Amino acid sequence: MSDVAGATAVGGVRPGATGGPPSGGRRPEGGLIGRAAELGLIDAFLDRAAADGAALVLSGEPGVGKTALLDAAARAASAKGTRVLRAAGAEFEADIAFSGLNQVLFPVYHDHGDLLGAAHRDALSAALGFGEGARADRLTVCTAALTLLRRVAEAGPLLIVVDDLHWLDRSSAGVLGFVARRLSCGRIGLIAASRVGPDTFFDRGGLPTHEVRPLSQEAAGGLLGARFPGLAEPVRRRVLAEAQGNPLVLTELPEVLTGPQRSGQEALPEVLPLSRRLQTLFTSRIAGLPARTCLLLLLAALDSTGDLGVLQNATGGCLEELAPAERAGLAGVDQGTGRLTFRHPVVRSTVVNFFTEAERRRARRALADALVDQPERRAWQLADATLGADEQVAALLERVSRRALRRGDAVGAVAALLRAADLSPVSGGRSRRLAAAAYVGANVAGGLRDVPRLLGDARRADPEPDGSLEAAVATAYLLVNGEGDVDTAHRLLVGAIEARPGGCRADDHALVEALFTLLVVCFTGGPRPELWEPFRAAVARLTPRPPDVLALCEMAFADPARMTAESLDELDALVSRLPEEADPDRIVWIGRAALFFDRLAPCREAHWRVVRDGRDGGAVTSAIGALSTLSFDDLLTGRWEEARQLAEEGLGLCMAHGYLLLEWPFWFVQALLAAKQGADDVAEALVDRMIRWATPRRAEKVLLFARYVRALAALGRGEAEEAYREAAAITPVGVIAPYTPLVLWAAPLLVEAAARTGRRPEAARHVAAMRRTAVAALSPRLALAAEFSAALATPTAEAGALFERALAIPGIERWPFDVARVRLAYGEHCRRTRAINEARVQLTAARETFQHLGARPWAARACNELRATGQPPPHDDLTPQERQIALLAATGLTNKQIAQRLHLSPRTIGAHLYRAFPKLGITSRAALRDALTHERSPNPPPEPDPHGATT
Repeated sequence: MSDVAGATAVGGVRPGATGGPPSGGRRPEGGLIGRAAELGLIDAFLDRAAADGAALVLSGEPGVGKTALLDAAARAASAKGTRVLRAAGAEFEADIAFSGLNQVLFPVYHDHGDLLGAAHRDALSAALGFGEGARADRLTVCTAALTLLRRVAEAGPLLIVVDDLHWLDRSSAGVLGFVARRLSCGRIGLIAASRVGPDTFFDRGGLPTHEVRPLSQEAAGGLLGARFPGLAEPVRRRVLAEAQGNPLVLTELPEVLTGPQRSGQEALPEVLPLSRRLQTLFTSRIAGLPARTCLLLLLAALDSTGDLGVLQNATGGCLEELAPAERAGLAGVDQGTGRLTFRHPVVRSTVVNFFTEAERRRARRALADALVDQPERRAWQLADATLGADEQVAALLERVSRRALRRGDAVGAVAALLRAADLSPVSGGRSRRLAAAAYVGANVAGGLRDVPRLLGDARRADPEPDGSLEAAVATAYLLVNGEGDVDTAHRLLVGAIEARPGGCRADDHALVEALFTLLVVCFTGGPRPELWEPFRAAVARLTPRPPDVLALCEMAFADPARMTAESLDELDALVSRLPEEADPDRIVWIGRAALFFDRLAPCREAHWRVVRDGRDGGAVTSAIGALSTLSFDDLLTGRWEEARQLAEEGLGLCMAHGYLLLEWPFWFVQALLAAKQGADDVAEALVDRMIRWATPRRAEKVLLFARYVRALAALGRGEAEEAYREAAAITPVGVIAPYTPLVLWAAPLLVEAAARTGRRPEAARHVAAMRRTAVAALSPRLALAAEFSAALATPTAEAGALFERALAIPGIERWPFDVARVRLAYGEHCRRTRAINEARVQLTAARETFQHLGARPWAARACNELRATGQPPPHDDLTPQERQIALLAATGLTNKQIAQRLHLSPRTIGAHLYRAFPKLGITSRAALRDALTHERSPNPPPEPDPHGATT
């Protein structure tokens, strides 16, 4: 493959061409403008794949050219004699299990399926919809698919090309992810494209990835010149500025600006998200098509497969109406697959949004009529076309669920049963189908070993509709602990709660348990009102009043910043009674509420009782919850080694018992410890794990906690701009938002990052929001945060008094890291205002605390500030052995060489250097020589001020 940049990228035409664009918009030589590096990368990948097997995932924003690069890879592979199999995820087909895998394997299954063993052949046949087959587990389907591909590759190299990975159905994504990790020595390559970010069921962890960036300014100009050689200079400049290197926008926007209704000089609309901008561009083009062409495009968009036979049946044989869409560059028939394809996924979305809901429902019914021989697709089309209850459609979906189970797709079966329950008449099978979904879900994860048996016992004991609530609770919990997502669990719970006969009694134990489970789901799902509102409404309906712990947790989790004095008094009363409390669930829930308001000290003994009980074989789930709360408290109060040990124990229990949902708080504790202690690579790896787990499950709260780790790590490194970006993504400036308890922790981070980046107005606005919500009244630690934030946002002359007020708050010694951060900022302020003696007092205290905690980057900052006052760290900070080792390391010797010289182990040498770095105010080995020189110098040079001044 040539790595020379060609003429056009996505959506262009050959220079001087007058007709529609060829596929991918390439010059005859086949290159892509500005993509020399990517083409070289792909060329090397193809060589590796053809020899030994390899995988590569391309990511990038919509329209950046991922599809063009996949096309280039497919052409180059074919030219080298490699067989190419292709598939593409479809937004409107993501609920149809194994639809993507069907695209990949359909061309080879019938010719090579007989080469498989009977078990693998039956499993794959059922998964691909070619036969009923026996129910197969996911692993069998995965190994069958891999075996089939290896058999095909025996005849020659094979390349699998998957576009729009982010829309691939869950089952196919799981199989292809399995295959991608087992390609070595197989002459099989897999190259896929996905949007930027981890929002996919395909686990990319450990696979080679490459982000396709927008074109450079030079390449963007070259593409624009090749596609529109006669473009007026004013329009050219505006297009380049608006497109920001996105090839699809570069090739679409000029036609909008220079069309017959425009002069080319009108102002562009305000900057919009890219997808909306492109939808706006394509909408005008769609509006100019004949009505029957638009209908054909709508049917194709809703069907997603591009099957011409289905479309012909649905339209009454009017495929010739596609010609105007082809001339408009919106869609066409792929000559390789014989299927109707859209030029870009945005076109598909735009077509769907172009029509009214009623028109979409009519189109779905037409598709259903054309899919009589494909019952699963027909059922889903009818379901999406139906308003209100319809027992016939519900029954079809129930049969779809059974087929999904036979394929081993339990998650798909749950989805079908939930939709069937939505469509069931109130007096009909709604409860039965919800209960069936619960039972199916109980077998999804398999890690909570006793739940399926308990659900079966509950069903046999109470087969009436009101027995489904318990099943729903267990299933929701199993879903979020397995492959399910927050939205599915939420939908299941809300439906079961609302179907509960007489479901308003506060003494209904099952109902209260369901509401607690729904609270966990809402909290995990993040600050989305659509999750929280049904929960809060259900709690409000309880009579005569909600149970005390539930009511308290509702406020603490949903809107802790606005906790009333009366509610705080109730919390204190519950905490005071914990020594006599025997119910481990109540202990854990009270502790979770107390965490947000820094009242865990009197809760610790009760939580340790729960932990010891769990260690002795008692309530393991409660023990995990207690370990989580205790580790959070240790993290906040400076018992970092114990926090680390408890997090490791908690993760061990989670993995042993299958409680995947409960793992992420321990990852957060570990990540925050690593960030505070300067192990940024460890912190980032844990953050990445949190993101990859949370994104496909829509666990948005976990993503916010990941941002918190990154914000704090960035502040420790002195990278305030990055810290501001991350903190502002947790909480908007000037807003203490509901449904996000983390905003109480993130507020001082946001204010400090804003102040350090010169955003004083933003810092002041957030301080004002903290005052409006009376955050300082919630706990001494939050009062410290509020006064600290006010000092950072206050003009220099007045900040000192606020720092003093913050440090005078009673009881703050319990949170040493927070106090040391305040002292560090106060010392910086004193140094800037020439109060050198006071600066040294505050900075020395901060340095000593940070060193005691092992917070290396923060200790280094304090040491650097002390040097800037003219006072280097005292000579006796380093022990004699630490000094000896540091001096040897400064000469360039490795730990192993130093260990040999001093007759110690390399691990001991590393431990001594780990303790020496913060004492010297450094974070890397490279800085040792200068640090030791400065330590001996009585007058070190002044350090730059973090706010821009030097002293």
